[in-house]
Amino acid sequence: MVRAARFVLPILVLLITIFACGQTAVPPAPVVSPPAKVTPAAPSFDVNAAVEAYFAKMPPAERARSNAYFEGGYWLLLWDLLSTVVVMWTLLRFRWSAGMRNLAERLTRFRPLQTALYWVQFILVFSVLTFPMTVYEGYFREHKYGLLNQTFGPWMRDQVVGLAVGLVLGAMLIVPLFGLVRRLGKSWWVWGAALMIVFFAFVSLIAPVYISPLFNEYKTLEDRRIKDSILSMARANGIPATNVYEFDASRQSNRVSANVSGFANTLRISLNDNLLKRCTLPEIETTMGHEMGHYVLNHAYKGLVMIGVVIVIGFAFLRWGIDFALARWGVTWDVRGITDVAVLPLAVIVFSLYFLLMTPVTNTISRTMEFEADMYGLNAAQQPDGEANVDLMLGEYRKLDPSPVEEFIFFDHPSGRTRITAAMRWKAEHPESASPEEVARPVFNAE
Repeated sequence: MVRAARFVLPILVLLITIFACGQTAVPPAPVVSPPAKVTPAAPSFDVNAAVEAYFAKMPPAERARSNAYFEGGYWLLLWDLLSTVVVMWTLLRFRWSAGMRNLAERLTRFRPLQTALYWVQFILVFSVLTFPMTVYEGYFREHKYGLLNQTFGPWMRDQVVGLAVGLVLGAMLIVPLFGLVRRLGKSWWVWGAALMIVFFAFVSLIAPVYISPLFNEYKTLEDRRIKDSILSMARANGIPATNVYEFDASRQSNRVSANVSGFANTLRISLNDNLLKRCTLPEIETTMGHEMGHYVLNHAYKGLVMIGVVIVIGFAFLRWGIDFALARWGVTWDVRGITDVAVLPLAVIVFSLYFLLMTPVTNTISRTMEFEADMYGLNAAQQPDGEANVDLMLGEYRKLDPSPVEEFIFFDHPSGRTRITAAMRWKAEHPESASPEEVARPVFNAE
C-alpha cells in the first residue's frame, strides 16, 4: 500500500469438493432379466474450453498491458534491492550511520531513547534518499498502467501517513530488539526472531481498527441485500461477525478487494467500494467466501508459524552476515559491534538479500493458502462463474497465464489460469451452480 510498509514484512490459503453418484434400478423378471437400457450420458462439461471462454473476455490490449505491468515487477524486485543496498552502504561507508548514533548519544544518555532517536534519523534519511525510486514506482508507473486514481497531492499525503506509521511501529520494534541484543549476547538472534514474530502478530491485531482507517474511510455497509447475504454466509461458516464495513479504496485505484481481518474484538469483515461498484452479487459472495476461508482455516496463525520459521532462519543468517562484515569493515564504518545501533544499515542489507533469495518460499506459503481460500470460497458461495469473473478483474494487474516457473517464483497468489481452472473444475462437478448471466457478462465493457 505504502512504501514505508516495507519495514513491516508481509504474510498471508484447501478444502476439497466431492460429488455423489447414483445408479438406475433394473426391474425384476421371472426368469432372465433383459439387458438394461442405458440412458445416453449428457455431454460432459469441457473445463478447458470454459477457461478459454473466460480468457476471451479480456481484450488483447488489456491483457498485454497487464502482462507488461506484472513482468516489470520482476525487475523491480532487483532494483528495489539495489537501491536499498546502495543507500545502506552509503550510510555505512561515509559514517553517516555512526554520525546519527553520535547525535543520539549527545542528546541523551538513556539507551532506549538513543535507539529511538537513531531510528527517527534513519528512516527519514532512508525515505529521502529512496524518494526518487518511490515516486517512480508508486506514482508515475502506476499512472502509466492506469492503476492509480490519485493526483500527486493525495498520493503524497498517503506516503507521509505511511512514514509516520513506520516511525512509530519501527521504534516499537527496534528499541526492544536492540535491548535484547545488548542483554543476551550470542543468543540474541533467537530471541530477536521471537520478538519479530510477536511484533507481526501485534500489527495484524491492530491493523484493521487502528492502521487501515488512516488511509481509507470505513463505514457500515448500507446495502441490506449485500450485507444480509454476507452475514448469512458468515454465520453459516462460524464467523462471529455482526457487521460488514465498506471502505473507499476507489480514492486510490479501481482494484477490487475485501478482507476478514483481525482477531477477537478487532475482527472485521470489510470490502472496498470498487467491489460494490464493479461486481454482481454472485461475484461479491464468492470474494467474501474466499476471505472467510482465510479466517475459518486459521491462515493468520498458520501463516505466522510458517513465516516464523523463515524469520528464525533469517536471523541466523543475519547473525552470520553481521559478524562476517563487522570483522572486516567495522572499524572503517565506525560501528562498535552488534550492540551498536549504527549497525542497522548492515542488518538491512543482510536481511534484504536473505528475503530476496527466499522470495519463492514466502510466495509459495502465501500462494498455497490463497488457493485453499479459493476452494473454501467456492464451496461456501457456490458461484464458480462469479469467481471466474473476479479472477479476470484481478488479471488487470496480475499476469493471467504465466509459465509454471514464473508462478512458482513471483506469484504470491495463484495465477488467473490456475484460479479459473479450479472454478471450472468445481462447476463441472456441480452443474446446478452454472450462471448463464455471469458467463455472458462482459467484465471489461460493462462499467
